[in-house]
Amino acid sequence: MNRRHFLKAAGGAVAATLAGCTGAQRAGGAAAGARPNLLVILVDDLGWGDLSSYGAPDLASPHVDRLIAAGCRFDRAYANCPVCSPTRAALLTGRYQDLVGVPGVIRTHLENSWGNLVESVPLLPQVLKPAGYASACIGKWHLGLQAPDTPMDRGFDHFRGFLGDMMDDYYTHRRHGINYMRRGREEIDPKGHATDLFTEWACEWLGSRPAGRPWCLYLAYNAPHTPIQPPAAWLAKVKAREAGIAEKRAKLVALIEHMDDGIGRVLKALDATGQAGNTIVVFASDNGGQTSAGARNGAIRAGKGTLYEGGIRVPMGVRWPGRIRPGSRTDRPVLSMDILPTLCEAAGVRIDHEIDGVSFMPTLLGRDAPDPERDLFWGRREGGKFKGRAMYAIRRGDWKLLEPMPGEPRELYNLAADPLEARNLATSEPARFKELGAALDAQLARYAKVPWKPEGK
Repeated sequence: MNRRHFLKAAGGAVAATLAGCTGAQRAGGAAAGARPNLLVILVDDLGWGDLSSYGAPDLASPHVDRLIAAGCRFDRAYANCPVCSPTRAALLTGRYQDLVGVPGVIRTHLENSWGNLVESVPLLPQVLKPAGYASACIGKWHLGLQAPDTPMDRGFDHFRGFLGDMMDDYYTHRRHGINYMRRGREEIDPKGHATDLFTEWACEWLGSRPAGRPWCLYLAYNAPHTPIQPPAAWLAKVKAREAGIAEKRAKLVALIEHMDDGIGRVLKALDATGQAGNTIVVFASDNGGQTSAGARNGAIRAGKGTLYEGGIRVPMGVRWPGRIRPGSRTDRPVLSMDILPTLCEAAGVRIDHEIDGVSFMPTLLGRDAPDPERDLFWGRREGGKFKGRAMYAIRRGDWKLLEPMPGEPRELYNLAADPLEARNLATSEPARFKELGAALDAQLARYAKVPWKPEGK
């Protein structure tokens, strides 16, 4: 069964599952057969070990922890890329980022920008719209700074947030002195910490949702990305609680805890609408934590920007009351691009164009289904020290082949036997090295056909 037909068939299975739910399972939700609301919370640079539920010894993240505990926790969730823009492109299109023109970070200055979102590729809100979904993007966009690449151009009904990459300051919201804050297409200049603003705007939008029309909210925080600027009260609280904590770590912990509090406020606002019982909530990070900023990526190697596990493995959980068993857990490998087909399957929305993502709805519903047999790919193209060159990785089963930096020799690891990626098997496993290298090269040939710079640039 090919991927497109799998999605259509699986949508019918979900409909059957919903029809079989008991009244108690539907308590607090909509009537039987109603399409679920969709809330995707994407955070920025949160390390795999930087939630208390994922082992952080000096951090309290009660709201995200409860969210994940109320549904399914993923222990092998991966971002599509170890940096921002490509993962966001993959999540919203269901495709590998290079195939939609975003192999690297989209930035203010064209000479240092390494992506141009393909105009013809439909994004999640455009796929959902024929099914009657209202959609909003609140927070960090990072997929284009002007038409035709803003959220309003790409299918969202509502946008309130930041078009750019990182903010140079959480309070002034500028990047290179430019104000990228928008409401729709209008430039705005709000006051306050960016995390608080995005939280407040999400709560307002949720409170405005009428009953009876399904909605999708893509809430993308820029926390805990640098600069590490927690509100003073949150930093003081962390220092008072964690004796001897280093200043760098204290600031990051405070920024994460402040963000967790904001997510708690959003979930409380969702409860207040009476629609939480019929809402799927996805929580994930766009890449691993930045170790130089004090991030903790757990017992895995390296961090943001690298293709080692610390750069791409991320915390992730999905809640769907009455459908996903609370406290469930999986080590099935999934990528950011798998979120789109999963949500579309839950919504009963057919996907009639080519995608690379695969729905993990069977896993969420606890059905005994084998993991899909597929190779997984990651990559990153950048300017600066990369000089426009790229590095890529492939995973096949427990085997992983990667280029640690552009132009450097490829390395081979067996993640089951060596989760820390400490023993390079490139020379001792020549047949496996050659096999994975050929598969990776074939994927790169696919990517080479897609332009990632504006025409003529």
